[in-house]
Amino acid sequence: MGQLVSDGHELTPQPAEADVIVVNTCSFIDPAKQESVDTILEMAEYKKSGKAQRLVVAGCLVERYRQDIQRNIPEVDAVLGTNELDKITSLCEGLEPKANPIEPYLYHDLTARVFTTPRHSAYIKIAEGCDHPCTFCIIPQFRGKFRSRRFESVVAEATRLFAMGVREINLIGQDTTCYGEDFGMKDGLAQLLARLAQIETDVPKWVRFLYAYPNRVTQRLLDTIAEHEALVKYIDIPLQHASAPVLKRMKRGAHGDIFLKLIERIRATIPGVAIRTSMIVGFPGENEQDFEELCGFIEAARFDRLGVFSYSDEETSHSYYLDGKIDARTIYNRKRKLMSLQRKISRVRNKSLIGREFPVLVEGISKETDLLWEGRVATQAPEIDGVCLINDFGGAEPRPGEMRRIRITEAHDYDLIGELIDAGEKRPDASVNPAAPFVILPTASIPKSFPAARLSSETRA
Repeated sequence: MGQLVSDGHELTPQPAEADVIVVNTCSFIDPAKQESVDTILEMAEYKKSGKAQRLVVAGCLVERYRQDIQRNIPEVDAVLGTNELDKITSLCEGLEPKANPIEPYLYHDLTARVFTTPRHSAYIKIAEGCDHPCTFCIIPQFRGKFRSRRFESVVAEATRLFAMGVREINLIGQDTTCYGEDFGMKDGLAQLLARLAQIETDVPKWVRFLYAYPNRVTQRLLDTIAEHEALVKYIDIPLQHASAPVLKRMKRGAHGDIFLKLIERIRATIPGVAIRTSMIVGFPGENEQDFEELCGFIEAARFDRLGVFSYSDEETSHSYYLDGKIDARTIYNRKRKLMSLQRKISRVRNKSLIGREFPVLVEGISKETDLLWEGRVATQAPEIDGVCLINDFGGAEPRPGEMRRIRITEAHDYDLIGELIDAGEKRPDASVNPAAPFVILPTASIPKSFPAARLSSETRA
């Protein structure tokens, strides 16, 4: 979207208004794949009923089914793979894109961006691709080998975002804990986090990273998180399972006892840390003993957050060829049981927070009711964790993007309820809408002479 805007085009969220519609797809698991296909077919109808003259399909689905899309959906005018994003403007304009002979796509601090998040929260991708051999995962096939962004490129982007009013930056990548290894850096993520924590700002800031690989969580990384106030005390570490035989078939190694020792070390190093993980149930060969071991591990580890995924049998993954496939009903029941265990754990952990006070990042009016506002404490990552529902404003009505102080008064399975207990921050300039998305363009960006088209980006990734 940033490239299109910098090249003179106008974005619209309404497909009926668009001259060009771009569908960004995902194909990691079956539900995402189906949603992507359904969206393509839905958007294709706007070439008949709307203004749309071109339909472009982008993302992972193209990497898997490029020829099938072109052959079976004639309404699609162009396709764009995950490493071809610099061709987007040409494809939307109906021109032949120039080949990039240098390297796979990796955005940097001078790449134009359009933010779809609120002004106070942003993501920065610090790496692309993955070198891990997990048998269930098809990401390396589509995203390519692991490659880090340059250190100063990340620092420059973060500095600019904080200067523009962003309060929270979330570092992402297929594996953030490998950051810098391809440059020969040791503890590259720890070094990067320490540098980002030192960026001077006029207001408090949060920096967190997501998607840690367990055997890359070093003591220096943990010490760095503990040392800097700006680094959120939050570890997202997808473990995938606890049974040694299942993890071996996943080509991830380790087992529950090793993970428990790691969790103990994390909690000992970072007081008050919240730990999130994800698990896969129904992996080929997972028997009742393996599943019961996983349940026992969840009860012993007592994670703050847990996501459970049903195994998806993807034909291009290595696990597709493993024996011992689990039927859909068994997978469903195992997922329900695991989430039931975690729900009880989450409820107990949340109730222990009642009466305590925390900084809270105010998001805005609740999606459930306009009688409440929503915010997040530092241990609640955007989009994937619960929220804090605010029912008392204290000294002043909140504003989106403010950092306030909250006292927790009630607790549910995943969400918290609380009251603001401070007078609020100094009011920003009324002409600024802190909840509005914003655009960052390269300083040398000069729009083309091509007439601006209205484009709709239907994102499903």
